[in-house]
Amino acid sequence: MLPETISGALGLSGMLGDVVGGLIGAFVIANIMLGMTAVAGPWAKRKITAAFTNRIAVNRIGPFGLLIIVADAVRLLSKELIVPDGVDRPAWDLAPIILPFSALLGFAVIPLGSGLQLADPETGIVFAFAAASIASLGLVMAGYASNNKYSLLGALRSIAQNLAYEIPLVVTAASVILFAGSFQTSQIVAAQSETLLTVAGVSIPGWYAFVNPFGFVLFVAANLAEIGRNPFDIPEAPTEIVAGYQTEYSSVYFVLFYLGEFIHIFLGGALIAVLFLGGPAGPVLPGFVWMVIKMWAFFLFTQWARSAVPRVRIDQLIEMGWKGMLVLSFANLVLTAVIVGVIA
Repeated sequence: MLPETISGALGLSGMLGDVVGGLIGAFVIANIMLGMTAVAGPWAKRKITAAFTNRIAVNRIGPFGLLIIVADAVRLLSKELIVPDGVDRPAWDLAPIILPFSALLGFAVIPLGSGLQLADPETGIVFAFAAASIASLGLVMAGYASNNKYSLLGALRSIAQNLAYEIPLVVTAASVILFAGSFQTSQIVAAQSETLLTVAGVSIPGWYAFVNPFGFVLFVAANLAEIGRNPFDIPEAPTEIVAGYQTEYSSVYFVLFYLGEFIHIFLGGALIAVLFLGGPAGPVLPGFVWMVIKMWAFFLFTQWARSAVPRVRIDQLIEMGWKGMLVLSFANLVLTAVIVGVIA
């Protein structure tokens, strides 16, 4: 664990070592994720979308346009923070903080490889889902507190979407837990370390994406809905509902919403990697590098979906969640239970 490594390097022990090691470790992992998000949001998102739509993206500010990250940060943070009349100020102020915090909290139990893991409790994967779900509270707080009917409507649509797809997401993850026999993230990763089969001298790892491809597809689809990417880009659909729950936010508060959105995308990629792609496992390269590659691969997939897949209507979205994904996720869980029971 990272806290033990840090406290040992500092020569600290006991409660003091645990506290100092935990704080420094949390600071390190949070900054890694914030750094990835800083690259993904202002720069990579634009470059990828431009490539899909045959346009030229940012390329003037710094090499390859990379200094747009700094320029955007200065531009957004220097804007005036406008507070509308009649807002519920405590809730309105807290909502933008909750979104990035919930995603960063989920990374506390994610094994990033190379010893980068803050904690490994027996209920690790449950903690990750619970932490990520706190974001729903921030969404409804933002919509309600804004004193704007469009913001409230956007928040309600966000919660309806999250409820419709969070249950299939968790149920599909439960099928992986049946295979691994543990909620502990390190044990789930370790259970995928064996070779599934060898074809023409090439070893195929026992990742649950290969063992249960149907569950993998279900989990990825539900994850897209949870992070609000096409075809499930309904909560903030600008052609339908202004900017949804974040309509009244500007300056640093808008930055926090934007930050939370992209950290949640990387958390979704991390959960997919841990549950279905062997976590940080991979040949030659260090585990941390493989984990970053897998998270960025999911990010690239979300940007492809954003550029290539049309948005569905809210009634279609809810129907797909409750009548389609939920039924399929429970069918996958029952089938997995039968297979595990027969094998055991």
